[in-house]
Amino acid sequence: FLNFQVQHRCKDGRLIWGEALSKPDRNAQGEIIGYHGITREITERKRLEEQVRQLAFHDPLTHLANRRLMLEHLDQAMSASKRSHRHGALLFLDLDNFKPLNDAHGHGVGDLLLIEVGERLKTCVREADTVARFGGDEFVVLLCELATQHDEATAQAAAVAEKVRTRLAEPYVLQAAPSAPAIGHQCTASIGVAVFHGRDESQNSVIDRADAAMYQAKEEGRNRIRFAPGAAEAG
Repeated sequence: FLNFQVQHRCKDGRLIWGEALSKPDRNAQGEIIGYHGITREITERKRLEEQVRQLAFHDPLTHLANRRLMLEHLDQAMSASKRSHRHGALLFLDLDNFKPLNDAHGHGVGDLLLIEVGERLKTCVREADTVARFGGDEFVVLLCELATQHDEATAQAAAVAEKVRTRLAEPYVLQAAPSAPAIGHQCTASIGVAVFHGRDESQNSVIDRADAAMYQAKEEGRNRIRFAPGAAEAG
C-alpha cells in the first residue's frame, strides 16, 4: 500500500487536504499498470497540526518566533554561513523602562507595548531575517547573509541595530480598548550585537556574547548599542 497526503482544490475554490491510501494493480507479468484506493479528507487534522506547530515555535502574545525556533534558525544560519563564508549577526535587546509601565498600568498595557515592539522590529529587517521574543521584555534579531568581510558585516549589523534603536525610541500610544484612555509611553532599548562566522563557536557562545554586550549597553546608560568582542577575543 502507498500512503501519501495531497491537496485538492474544490469547485468552490477551497483547498482541502486528502490522505490517499492506494494499492497498485499489476498485470500477469507483475508490472504496475495502475492504482486504486481510497482518499479521506484530513483538512481539520492538518489545521490542528499547524496550530500545534504554531504554539510550539511561536510566542503566543506577539506571534514572533520563540526561543526554540530562534535556536533552530541560528543553527541553520551558522551552517549557511560556513558554506557561503558570509557573516551573520545576533542582536539581543532588552527594553529599558518596561517595568514602570507594567507597574503603573497593569500587564494588559505592558502586553500592548510588547506587541507594538514586535511589529516595529519586523519593519527593520529583511524577510530572510528572524525576529524572536526570548521571554519577558527580551527580544532577539537574527541577521543572515551579511558580507564576507568582517568589518563590512559589522557595519551592516550596526546599521540595522541603529535603525532598531531609533524605531523603538519613537513614542508609543497604547490603548487597551476603544473606550479606554490612550496611554503615551516613551521606551528605549539596550542592544548587544554579536557578529558570527560559520561554526567558529557554539550557538550558546553567540547568544552569551550578544547578551553580555546588551548588559554593557545597559550599564553605560541604556538606549545604546554595544558590540561584543569577537569569539576568539571573548574566549
